[in-house]
Amino acid sequence: MAERLHAPFTWRVRVYWEDTDAGGVVYHAGYLRFLERARTEWLRAAGVDQSRLAAEHGLVFAVTDVELRFLAPARLDDELLVSCQVDEVGGASLRFSQDAVRIADNRPIVAARVRAACLAAGTFRPKPIPRHLLSLPEWSR
Repeated sequence: MAERLHAPFTWRVRVYWEDTDAGGVVYHAGYLRFLERARTEWLRAAGVDQSRLAAEHGLVFAVTDVELRFLAPARLDDELLVSCQVDEVGGASLRFSQDAVRIADNRPIVAARVRAACLAAGTFRPKPIPRHLLSLPEWSR
């Protein structure tokens, strides 16, 4: 595993009915939404407005690869702390490590590795990550 560049960004998420299956357990695809929210909030905390990035620079980020490991179930009303950590910065992509931990007992729930590509908004073809983003402390190599 790559050396961590910075402390992970964390985002609190509560499990709602809409996140669960009939048994009150988070449905496996629900974790993808939690991870996405944490990455979005990480960008926002770094001063990156994704709507503005698309409108002014014609760029979007899209997930190209996800590896999930389910460690324990999250249930209705659980509060989770979802992390987002940049492990690698490529010319046109970022690789993240992400985890979700139940706050009540500090139990790991899911571990993930996610790659997101920087794409031209109109064609969805890879584009280099702009210099102004690469200079952000959260993305430095």
